[in-house]
Amino acid sequence: MKQIAVLTSGGDAPGMNAAIRAVVRSATAEGLLVYGVHNGYAGLIANEMSYLTRRDVGGIIQRGGTFLGSARSQEFYTVEGRERAIDNLRQRGVDALVVIGGNGSQTGSLALTNMGFPVVGIASTIDNDLLGTDVTIGVDSAINVAVEAIDRLKVTAESHRRGFVVETMGRDSGYVALMAGIAGGAEVVCIPEFEITPAEVAKELRLAFERGKRRALVVVAEGARYSAQGILAYCEEHRQEVGFSLRLTILGHVQRGRTPTATDRLLGTRLGKGAVDALLEGRTGVLVGLIEDSIAYTDLHEIGGRKKSVDVALLPLARAMAQ
Repeated sequence: MKQIAVLTSGGDAPGMNAAIRAVVRSATAEGLLVYGVHNGYAGLIANEMSYLTRRDVGGIIQRGGTFLGSARSQEFYTVEGRERAIDNLRQRGVDALVVIGGNGSQTGSLALTNMGFPVVGIASTIDNDLLGTDVTIGVDSAINVAVEAIDRLKVTAESHRRGFVVETMGRDSGYVALMAGIAGGAEVVCIPEFEITPAEVAKELRLAFERGKRRALVVVAEGARYSAQGILAYCEEHRQEVGFSLRLTILGHVQRGRTPTATDRLLGTRLGKGAVDALLEGRTGVLVGLIEDSIAYTDLHEIGGRKKSVDVALLPLARAMAQ
C-alpha cells in the first residue's frame, strides 16, 4: 500500500477535522501518501482530490465542521456513479479509501466494498445512531450545545415562571435529546424510541407547577412522533391546566457548528489512527469505532442499513431527576 484517500460525507460533525488530521499524520508517518477528497462522494465522482501533507492539516483540530467539505450525491446511488468514483481513485493509484461519516456515508462505504474497492469507515455523526461504536464523533459537542442552551433558557424561564420546549437535532435517534435532557435537568424528554403524548407532557408540566417550580423545560428530539410545535400548541390550548406559559426554541444546525470538545478531538484522533492501523494490517470493509474505551472494528455488512437504539432505561432516571 502506497497511497490512500480520505473523505468526509453526510452531515458535518465537530471532530471530523481531528479525524482527518490523524489519518494524514498517521499515514504519512508510515510512508504513505494521502489524498484529500473534497466535497464527499460528489467530489469523488468529480475527481476533486489533492495531496495532503502534515502541514496541510496543521491548525484544524480545533475547527468545527470539515475542511474537506461535504455534499450529498444522488449520482453515487447509481452503479455508474460508484464505478466512476472507483476509476478516479485507481487512476491516481489510490489503494484504499477512508470514509468519515454516519449511517448514509457508511452505507456508501459498504457499496464500494461490495464492488471490490478497499474501504475503512470512521464513525462520525452527531446522532450517535451507528452500530459498531459506543459513541460517534460529534455527539459530545452537540450535547454540550444543547445543555448550554437549556441552561440559558432556564435563567429566563425562572425569571418569568415560564416553560420552554426545546427541539434538538438527531433525526430518528433520541440520543442527543435524552442525554441533554438528563444533563440539563429537563422536566420532560420526548424521543422517537418512547412515545409520550402532548397530554402526558401537559400533565407532567402541571405536576411541576404544583410542586412550586418556577420554570419547566421540555426537550423534544426532532424525530419524536409528536413534534415540538405540536406539543407547544397543545399545551398553549390547555394553558389553564398546564400552569406554565410556554415558548419554543429550535436549536437546529447550531448544534453542528461549535468548536469540538476535547472529547470529540480525542475521539477523532483515536479513530483516525485506528483507521490507518486497520489499513496497514490489511483490514478493510470495516467501521472503526470505540467500544468500552477500546478501538473496535466492525464489518460494514453489520452496519449498513441498521441503526443503534437508545437505552430507554435512562428515561426513568430523567423523570426521577426532574422531581
